[in-house]
Amino acid sequence: MAPPLAVVAPAVAAPTFRTSLPCRLRPRKLPSCSCRRAALPKDEDYYLIDADESIGDGFSFSGGKYGEGPSKSDEWFAQGKMVNAYAVYGDKGKAKDPFFGLTMGSESQPSGDVFRWFCVEAGSSSNPKVLLIHGLPSQAYSYRDVLPVLSDKYHAIAFDWLGFGFSDKPQPKYGFEYTLHEYTASLESLVNAVAPDKFSIVVQGYFAPVAVKYASEHQDKLNHLVLVNPPITDKHVSLPSPLASFSNFLLGEIFSQDPLRASDKVLTSCGPYMMKEEDAMVYRRPYLVSGSSGFALNAISKAMKKDLKAYIESMRSILGSDSWKTKTTICWGMRDRWLSYDGVEEFFGGLNHKIVELPMAGHHAQEDRGEELGNIIKSILR
Repeated sequence: MAPPLAVVAPAVAAPTFRTSLPCRLRPRKLPSCSCRRAALPKDEDYYLIDADESIGDGFSFSGGKYGEGPSKSDEWFAQGKMVNAYAVYGDKGKAKDPFFGLTMGSESQPSGDVFRWFCVEAGSSSNPKVLLIHGLPSQAYSYRDVLPVLSDKYHAIAFDWLGFGFSDKPQPKYGFEYTLHEYTASLESLVNAVAPDKFSIVVQGYFAPVAVKYASEHQDKLNHLVLVNPPITDKHVSLPSPLASFSNFLLGEIFSQDPLRASDKVLTSCGPYMMKEEDAMVYRRPYLVSGSSGFALNAISKAMKKDLKAYIESMRSILGSDSWKTKTTICWGMRDRWLSYDGVEEFFGGLNHKIVELPMAGHHAQEDRGEELGNIIKSILR
């Protein structure tokens, strides 16, 4: 294993979620207008609730299919470290949920003056660094099959964006507004903490415009940029319906509090793969533990809906400009159900950027074909 980054140990232990036999149905006491539900057993969306009320907070509650024994979520958390990066702004007191004004739990509150980011690394720190950036809505966990493939030649680092996975999830208006501008600025802060020297970037999906914006201002630090199914054409400026639903007034807040709708249902709608239950539980875990994950998803969906078009236009301009000197490769999962391949080859081919097609992968290529993508990335960065 690589020597640790400039990190601090996790301040709290990961909540334990299991994936064996289901437990007894025991709903929490919620306000009468609460929107979460435990579906009937015959409902395909059925999930079970059996957790201490103290785990949940505000508008949300905890739950999930679990039992005795280790879980993938626990194992994944144990592999990572918490990195301090990007200052918390303002002091507005304890964050409260937007519906009932209930004070939210510790996972919804700023952890201090600087945000905590969950990072997992693989490979020797003396190897060339490559930063693996997940898309929307996802986690660093999506790169779990890519990390070991890169580890023999590279020092690979995957992280959870603020609002996702095990990273801090500040309530909007209490330290972070989830705008694309803030994500760009926060990325710079994280990079300074984990990769102060030259490195490469692999970024997937809807956070690609954010990474390209950062890269345009720091080309001197970049060895290579790999874009995996990025939104780039005029057809990509609107969010797909599974993501756009989270930006709807009121209904978006309701949908984002449903762990099935907000996690694995969205992920499986954009590609061909069938997610294993044990992996789905890792993606559900943030939404089962705290309402902050749902409110963060709601906020970033609204920001994407507002600013995505401008950021895509900026990305097209940056990649097509004479000042862009960074070696750039596009990897495209051909079974992407969200972003059409029409126009992608024409745009990137016209700029002489290399395009690598993955016939069996969808939008989240690292989830669909992680080992294959890892080997492709190795060949690109070689």
